[in-house]
Amino acid sequence: MGYLDNSSITVDAILTKRGRELLSRNDGSFRITQFALGDDEIDYTLFNENHPNGTQYASEAIENMPLIEAIPDGTNMMKSQLITLSRGKSLLPFISVPGITNNTVTLIKGQSTFTISPVTHNLTNNSTTAGTEGGGYKFTVVNFNYLNDMITETSTGSPQELDVYGGSEAIAEHVDGFQLTMTPTNEEALFPTGTESITTTIIIEGMTTGARKTLQLVVNKS
Repeated sequence: MGYLDNSSITVDAILTKRGRELLSRNDGSFRITQFALGDDEIDYTLFNENHPNGTQYASEAIENMPLIEAIPDGTNMMKSQLITLSRGKSLLPFISVPGITNNTVTLIKGQSTFTISPVTHNLTNNSTTAGTEGGGYKFTVVNFNYLNDMITETSTGSPQELDVYGGSEAIAEHVDGFQLTMTPTNEEALFPTGTESITTTIIIEGMTTGARKTLQLVVNKS
């Protein structure tokens, strides 16, 4: 990780292997059609309404903060994504997962299936009641090797269709739906001598609100 000089407008991007392949064709096939914005590096507690030079300098410290270089690791970047909300909305949607404590899902090698059912709070501006998003959720497991399968009502994770999510190895998988059912691995080779547990990350994204929740997935040997 490094820092960029913020005295000028800078776009710092790291292309995936597929992106570099399309760019090298030089035939117009490389096109950026979607992007996300975030403010991970901003510390808003530095906003000082009582700045000795006046309120026009209240955000001086924030504006002079260095910008973080692009990081090719989705588990450490874009944790604070900017989202678009309806005009006048004052309640920020967020996701919780009933029955899960300390944001950790703990499974045992070879055990039966385990299901998580996320809900989103503040779906409307009139109520803080939690409910299921109409568009469902996107579930991403950063290392699918730690599961035998992951399924929802509408899709199933496949070892033949893995994605790159941080780093360069295609080991991540995602499915869309309302509930995620997982079966932990029963592969003994993932637990060499001295290894009692393996850990990866589950990322839950609301397809309607853009809300995001990260859970730790731990698979114990016994």
